[in-house]
Amino acid sequence: MGDVLAGFHAAWEFESDSLVVRYERSLRTPKLFQALGERRVPLAALSGVTLTHGRRGTVVLRAEPRPGADPLMEAAAGQLKEGCDPYRLVLPAERETLAEYYADELRARLTHTGPTDRFLVAAPEAPLQFKAYDGKASFDGRSVFFRWFWTGASSAKWKAGDQSVPVADLVGVEWRSPELLEGHLRLLHRDSAATPAPADQDPRAVVFGLGYGPVHESLPFAAAVLAAVRRAGPTAVIASPAARRDPADIAERIRHLGALHEAGLVTDEEFTAKKAELLAEL
Repeated sequence: MGDVLAGFHAAWEFESDSLVVRYERSLRTPKLFQALGERRVPLAALSGVTLTHGRRGTVVLRAEPRPGADPLMEAAAGQLKEGCDPYRLVLPAERETLAEYYADELRARLTHTGPTDRFLVAAPEAPLQFKAYDGKASFDGRSVFFRWFWTGASSAKWKAGDQSVPVADLVGVEWRSPELLEGHLRLLHRDSAATPAPADQDPRAVVFGLGYGPVHESLPFAAAVLAAVRRAGPTAVIASPAARRDPADIAERIRHLGALHEAGLVTDEEFTAKKAELLAEL
């Protein structure tokens, strides 16, 4: 057992070769942290540590993972909000001196920089599942399954039928946060087209929505699939290039966006910004 530094929502334990992060299970703890529970981060997976002043009389320690070291962060691709960053430890400002001591101790033990050639932090373990807006996604460690809901799935997905995709047939995943418009999880298949269909028309993608595919369920799922793909071969990727849509599809997406706006599910600002984004794809 090493020294333990406890902060808000989490505690760091400093071991000889690892940083063990244990997240609290309380109503105020972000749901993603509760889902992760505990993470062992090898020191080889870290390139540095910073100490900064936070909000409302706090200081923030942040361990900096090396690119490619953590499947969770790779799947997130920079989309996590600051409060859900699993590498941040927030402490009261009066503990700044103690935090600075541990930051210096940790820095002295870090000897690696730059990208890694493999994941060093363990991914969430299968089996995993979550409900998307148009279907249920499940992963048993070997294959990903999509079972469509008749209330949400498009006709294109119903025509294709429920999906069972072996990890061996995948080259990666694309996760778009449910906290953004057009959030989805897409499986990147070896024979995927260069310009994939929109997620609501793609049988290898599930669409998120209000209350469907939340971060704490869909992101660990994406990370687990990504790690399995990496174990199966060296070609795992995180996301595909954005598709360029035809005018008819753009018009349909704008009509759908307008319906959401009229229903009060999208703000004026979100409607204007997303409409401009769609028009820019013409």
